[in-house]
Amino acid sequence: MRPSSLLFAAGLIAACSMARADEPAPATAPQPAAPKSTLSLEDIRTFTAVFSLVKQGYVEDVSDQRLMQAAIRGLLADLDPHSEYLDGAQIEELNEDTTGSYAGLGIEVVPMDGALRVIAPIDDTPAERAGIKAGDTILRIDGKPLSPDDLAGAIDRLRGKPGSEITLSILHEGHSVPVDVTLQREIIRVVSVRGRLIEPGYAYLRISQFQAETGNDLRKRLTRLQTENGAPLKGAVLDLRSNPGGLVSAAVDVSDIFLDAGVVVTTRGRIKEAELSFSATPGDQLGGAPLVVLVDNGSASAAEIVAGALKDNHRALLMGRRTFGKGSVQTILPLDAEHAIKLTTARYYTPSGVSIQAQGIVPDIALSDLALTRRDAPPTPMLSERDLRNHLQGVDEAIDLPAVEQDEEVQSDYALNEALNVLKGLALQRRPAPAEKSG
Repeated sequence: MRPSSLLFAAGLIAACSMARADEPAPATAPQPAAPKSTLSLEDIRTFTAVFSLVKQGYVEDVSDQRLMQAAIRGLLADLDPHSEYLDGAQIEELNEDTTGSYAGLGIEVVPMDGALRVIAPIDDTPAERAGIKAGDTILRIDGKPLSPDDLAGAIDRLRGKPGSEITLSILHEGHSVPVDVTLQREIIRVVSVRGRLIEPGYAYLRISQFQAETGNDLRKRLTRLQTENGAPLKGAVLDLRSNPGGLVSAAVDVSDIFLDAGVVVTTRGRIKEAELSFSATPGDQLGGAPLVVLVDNGSASAAEIVAGALKDNHRALLMGRRTFGKGSVQTILPLDAEHAIKLTTARYYTPSGVSIQAQGIVPDIALSDLALTRRDAPPTPMLSERDLRNHLQGVDEAIDLPAVEQDEEVQSDYALNEALNVLKGLALQRRPAPAEKSG
């Protein structure tokens, strides 16, 4: 799956890198400022000479169309990892991904150093079930090494007919020897929002990707959890780990759910259409209850917009690891009905005015990449006062306090466990002080 783009349509941002655009390309491309210098005649002669030599002397006959398309692709690929030339099939892929349904492995990658670096696997997909993680590197596909000059083609090969198999040579982050992993392609249907009560009063909300309906789905999920709890929630954990991004409109909508006011994100570039600012509207669905956001190095693009908005507006505490650092904006510019270019046109900025491009967002509380494991044997029971012979009777000693059932995922997920502990502390801090007795 190719890291995707931010689409400007009718002067509004519709999509963000690391997910596919879900709206048609604008009818009229925005016009950049006039170039400061013009192409020299010598440069034109050099290009023409190279074109002619390749046409005449290459070992196989090459059509003029293929050479021109290769030249265009090379022109864009040399700018940055996210600018590229799109044909009809690739434009269709942009539309598929934002609906959350396509045939493939469920993995977001970006070309890097002649290979494909994994941004994040998507929840409950072949890639995630095979143990592929953010930071891993794909070195070979079906035994063939990747060509640094055709990484776009390598990305296309990750997709395919549902049920077909593909073998990836994966170098896991922190390891020195790659391993071969065989996966079976399937129809990827991404459920962008999940949520449940992990303890009475405390909600766990997971967003795996930002799609067109993510904001509405999150609102409905929160309402359902509040009803299930039977009272206002005491706090929530918002999990954005390994979230490769998605639609900027969805990121703004999600941020708005937890904010009463304040800037969510701004973008700046050379063209007028790139100068945009999005702000929250009144109404915090959590009612100001504490919010902890989990992030890691697989949290990218739209996920970073949400993390930055909630952090800079002092609405949430960020825990985890530094985010990916995808802070550039791409615009889809149509060439004709079947072709377009995706061009980096702006950077986006958090409410404090900071660009996170190549820097990422640093969490308020850093967590190591650890895992919790169960003890091999149950702990030795500890004695208490009530276990001592002839102890002084307590007032409510006969009443056994109900045991709190621990969520299974909380018991195995180190970061979530730590987030819940911090969330409880923040909730306790908000409790009103007991009223003083008069008399």
